[in-house]
Amino acid sequence: MAALEAALDDAGLTARDLDGLIVNRVSSYETVASRMGIEPRWTAQLPAEGRMTGIAIQMAVLAITTGMASTIALVYGNNGRSGGHTYGGGGASASAAAEGYGTNPALTLPYGMTSPGAFYAMMFQRHCAQYGTTAEQLAQVAVTLRDHASLNPYAVFKDPISREIYLESRFIVEPLKIYDYCLINDGGVAMILTSADRARDCAQPPVHVLGFGQQGQLRNSDFPPDDFWREAIATAGKQAYTMADCSRADVDVLMAYDNFSPNVLFTLEGLGFCAPGESGAWIQDGRIGLRGELPINTSGGHLSESYMQGWGLNVEAVRQLRRTCGDRQVQDATIAQYLCAAPVVTSVVYGAQA
Repeated sequence: MAALEAALDDAGLTARDLDGLIVNRVSSYETVASRMGIEPRWTAQLPAEGRMTGIAIQMAVLAITTGMASTIALVYGNNGRSGGHTYGGGGASASAAAEGYGTNPALTLPYGMTSPGAFYAMMFQRHCAQYGTTAEQLAQVAVTLRDHASLNPYAVFKDPISREIYLESRFIVEPLKIYDYCLINDGGVAMILTSADRARDCAQPPVHVLGFGQQGQLRNSDFPPDDFWREAIATAGKQAYTMADCSRADVDVLMAYDNFSPNVLFTLEGLGFCAPGESGAWIQDGRIGLRGELPINTSGGHLSESYMQGWGLNVEAVRQLRRTCGDRQVQDATIAQYLCAAPVVTSVVYGAQA
């Protein structure tokens, strides 16, 4: 509720201005509407999965475009820490064992696939074997994102880490280390979407949804995909670029769903920023830092800022295009892209101008 109140205040609106509501994860649409005094004429509630974030934003845009609603609040809450959620082993929370990746846990649980981390560990193991990617290369993701988080007052973890600290840290599921894992924490996020005409009258400079895309890769989703979701990422990215009338070369800042650090590598390859197998080398030498060729997850992302299942990354995209990120601001950023690599890949392209 606090996040929604802050979003409304940021936009110069009140709950009475809302006629649409999307709620994701914690709490129900009825609870949010009742406590906030919202009487929506269009409502949706989505499952507690990170891939649903992009879908929620796409749904809101389509609802506004078709006249189902004019101003929609998208509300997310997570009580992962206070709720004692666990994400692996025999005592894992009911929703956490191989969460969302399989249709039949009987195929995976007897063999120790009890967590999303195990799923990504197998994917990265394949990447290492197939392309020669190394832990030293992967370390750059965690180190860079922690550098970004050190400049973010909202970040949970701000203390910088070095490559040496990363390499000496303990394995969770080999070859992934503790710094390769997203956080488990509480938090809330809210976004307000409305028409471009209405947004011009709001309190803040509007950021525009220029395009979006989506592609499922659900067949055989009980097992890690051989292509690292590369084909689905490429398809969703192409849809988003086409709708936005831009290309990946126009992207100033990328928000890549970093539930686990290898997902950043898979995203870069799928979108075509580098060739298959070259992402480990491509991200070196400051390339994904704030002053690099392609700044990634400038808030610190899920690895260091907060695990808000993609919502925080979309908020950071808006802040970058509003030029309100302070010391972590990407200079002259005008286009930001969000992409979640998962069994349903989603992408959203934002622009400072329509």
